[in-house]
Amino acid sequence: MVVRVWHGWTRAEDAEEYEQLLIGSILPGIAARNISGYQGSELFRRAGPTEVEFKTVLWFESRDAAREFGGEDDTRAAIPPAAKALLLRFREEARHYEVRKPREG
Repeated sequence: MVVRVWHGWTRAEDAEEYEQLLIGSILPGIAARNISGYQGSELFRRAGPTEVEFKTVLWFESRDAAREFGGEDDTRAAIPPAAKALLLRFREEARHYEVRKPREG
């Protein structure tokens, strides 16, 4: 199991709109691609005094499945234009981690 982790930040006043874009469109759009080995996503949010940090975690069965999502350079951030317009800043790269012990139910 592999996770793809990415971070982006919005202004506090744009956070709700960005979150709704992720939950309502972007993450369901990833799921709709029917990528072999895609196992779902998680979204984390952390508010600061002037900006809000978002962390997305995409779960894949293997690094090959993550490459099917990310393409040849699967470390490059994949940010749709509508999302980029709301971001104050973001990481240019996504990081991949091997899951050594999955979360227990």
